[in-house]
Amino acid sequence: MKYLIYLFFLLLAVALPSCIEDGVDTDPSTQPTFSTDTLQLGTVFTGECTPTFSFKVYNTANKIMRISSVGLRGDVAAGTFRLNVDGMAGTTFSDVEIRPNDSIYIFVEATLPVNGLDQAVEVVEHIDLVTNGRPSSVVLAARGQDVERLYTPVIAADTRWSGRKPRIVMDSLVIASGATLTIDPGVEVMFHDGAYLHVDGSLQAVGTAEAPIIFSGDRTGNVVVDISFDLMAAQWGGIELGPTSHSNLLEYVTVKNTTWGVIVDNAAPGDGTAALTLVNCRLRNSAGYALAVAGSSVVAIGCEIADAASGAILLVGGNHYFNHCTFANYYLFSAIGGALVQMEEMDDISVSFDNCILYGLGSDLSPTDIAGYDVALRRCLIKSAGEDDLDFINCIYAEDPLYYVDREAYIFDYRLQEGSPAIGAAESAYDTWLPAADYWGTPAASPANIGAYN
Repeated sequence: MKYLIYLFFLLLAVALPSCIEDGVDTDPSTQPTFSTDTLQLGTVFTGECTPTFSFKVYNTANKIMRISSVGLRGDVAAGTFRLNVDGMAGTTFSDVEIRPNDSIYIFVEATLPVNGLDQAVEVVEHIDLVTNGRPSSVVLAARGQDVERLYTPVIAADTRWSGRKPRIVMDSLVIASGATLTIDPGVEVMFHDGAYLHVDGSLQAVGTAEAPIIFSGDRTGNVVVDISFDLMAAQWGGIELGPTSHSNLLEYVTVKNTTWGVIVDNAAPGDGTAALTLVNCRLRNSAGYALAVAGSSVVAIGCEIADAASGAILLVGGNHYFNHCTFANYYLFSAIGGALVQMEEMDDISVSFDNCILYGLGSDLSPTDIAGYDVALRRCLIKSAGEDDLDFINCIYAEDPLYYVDREAYIFDYRLQEGSPAIGAAESAYDTWLPAADYWGTPAASPANIGAYN
């Protein structure tokens, strides 16, 4: 029995300190610290709720810290931003306590008002706190972008899109047979999950180095803290050129983060031109192919075709010409399913690769034996070891082009580092024509580089 009494008092002695309330620190020098002084909410579409962002408020003192007030500064902020402080939702809070050497979260979301402008408008507000009579604050920073939302649109007559206000395609966008959609420099076309562009007519998208045209998904911000949605493929379908589509031109255009990339499905040439002409374009980050062509014709000059789960490019028959293109594949989120450049129906194919780079993870060319077919690689830098013959002419073999690529840091930049064997190594005799500058606006040197970038 005496042992039970002893044990009771021992447990009581241990429990009593935990029941004693720590005193509240009222010293004005005792102030909270924050995990950030400015909470960046990124660029968000006006009229839509942002993702939820958060920061931490720390009490580094040895007593309870009582924050007498927490709130948004001004009526405008209260109508735009919403808070959750330590599990309580609202816009103003009183007597928020933080235990010694502990912390709380403050969660923030916002719905930014329509601003009536093409460009994004920066919105800066504050969360104000008062602790022991002294004020402190955290800045809230967001950019509100007005957008035009399109629901199952059909371009039935010649149409021009201009202006810097992004367009979001919520379902499918169809360019009807006989119609042409012309897109001016700087226009950004975003596609909601599952949306796509189908072209039965003609697409004329001509940007500039200063104002490229972007086709992308409509997700902004980060998937998690340090992974941007811009890294994620399969955000939208892609671009499909149907059998009646013809004379399509994309210049200074990026098509990214697609499910199937750009598909040219037996599209017809028109007026002596290819079914699709690409100049200084970037087709990248696809859960399928970046470019897939069947029974049609493509001309690509100065283009990056890269990062696709199935392979960068698939050519099934047809007539094609690739000049100063960079074919690369360091696709991030799955194993790469095939060679970088793939060709099928070889008896019906005619293709030239001139001054191009074929280098990335996995194999570079399929089939590897192209003898007897109308396929030529002239002055190309190729990952595989080899030697010149009737099909491989004046090529550079088994040399690293030295891209600026760091998969662990999510950097996929296919420009060339100093010392690259592709710098100044192009053969001008194989160039039909070369743009004065590359996608990034860098002027071409003489002699030019192999690949897409100067």
